[in-house]
Amino acid sequence: MELGGEIGAWCGKLLADMGADVMKVEPPSGDPTRAYEPFYRNEPGPDGSLFFWHYNTSKRGVTLDLECERGQRIFRDLSARADVILDSAPPGYLPSLGLGYSELSQSNPAVVMASITPFGQDGPYSDYESTDLTALAFGGPVWSCGYDDHDIPPVRGGGNQAYHTVGHYAVSGIMVALVHRQFTGIGQYIDANMHAALNITTEAATYSWLVAGDTVQRQTGRHASVIPTPQAQVLCKDGRYVNVGIGARTEEQWFHLLAWMEEEGLVENLGEYLSYPSREAMRRGDPDAMTQQRRVADTLRKMAAKTNSYDLFTRAQQLGFQWGIINSPEDVLNDPHFKARGFPVEVEHPELGESFTYPGAPYSFTKSPWTISNRAPLLGEHNEQVYIGELGISKDRLNALKAEGVI
Repeated sequence: MELGGEIGAWCGKLLADMGADVMKVEPPSGDPTRAYEPFYRNEPGPDGSLFFWHYNTSKRGVTLDLECERGQRIFRDLSARADVILDSAPPGYLPSLGLGYSELSQSNPAVVMASITPFGQDGPYSDYESTDLTALAFGGPVWSCGYDDHDIPPVRGGGNQAYHTVGHYAVSGIMVALVHRQFTGIGQYIDANMHAALNITTEAATYSWLVAGDTVQRQTGRHASVIPTPQAQVLCKDGRYVNVGIGARTEEQWFHLLAWMEEEGLVENLGEYLSYPSREAMRRGDPDAMTQQRRVADTLRKMAAKTNSYDLFTRAQQLGFQWGIINSPEDVLNDPHFKARGFPVEVEHPELGESFTYPGAPYSFTKSPWTISNRAPLLGEHNEQVYIGELGISKDRLNALKAEGVI
């Protein structure tokens, strides 16, 4: 059971697309994300938000007012049958309704309940509000994202990365709790918070400070680093960028790179390049290594300027270099490799008489194939299936509950 909310929707989607029967419980007016743009054919409505479509695939959907006594009774009946309850309500909200873990686990000791909040259930910030943007800033990742010019403020990565990050950690926690339940027969409560999830996902920033007292600095198009590193993005002849990282990561790759640059007529004095700037020397900020790396970076920019991006990328990969084209979302979905692996998937929307292309999964299973089993639920789509078919509520009573605004 998933109790709505933008923060927890990704966690619920991951579980649903992997095969869990996820029931999304929304207020009778609908989850707020149903009003998020963009809309199908630019027509606002509860069932047309593309944002909602994406984050709620493979789920069933029911409506229920948790703030009235009859709605709370129905929710307790549902929770007594649940394996997992996922909520993203403010701390203390569900317990104030008598629907917290301590109450629900009395009738269902095996239930696993996971709460996803900005700052956790307790502590000085637990009642503070947060968005994806402010969570990324306050948790630390934004410090590492931006440009070489530090007069320009830091930037936030797009695409609800804070919600995605805590969602992945919550899925991991839920899986571990379910395995624990297999051995003990008892569920448990999981307190997942964005602030901590983001702070341990700051790449090297947190650990550079903890271990050495060093502060990383943000850099344009490359990893934040204590020691500045050369530019990693090169502009190609066709106007697209390729990320070349540090160029060569091993001494063997270094000499392959020199041979390639010489082949392209870009090395006038090979002797200047023969000393390999090891990663350890780069980390120490060795002046000779830094000069050598900058020299090669300048040569790579010249090479890219006379080469199309795909040709540069494929030749680099043939030589074992970990380079990559900087793709737009459209480029990614049209990539022949992604298509060959079946990454873009078609999802039917029967009520519209159409199917739409959705992003697929980053993993595949040989025994339990990943699939989007159905498009996101329409508002209250499965009310009858759940309340009549599973809880045994009569059709007349269901109609009365609807008339009274309970569902």
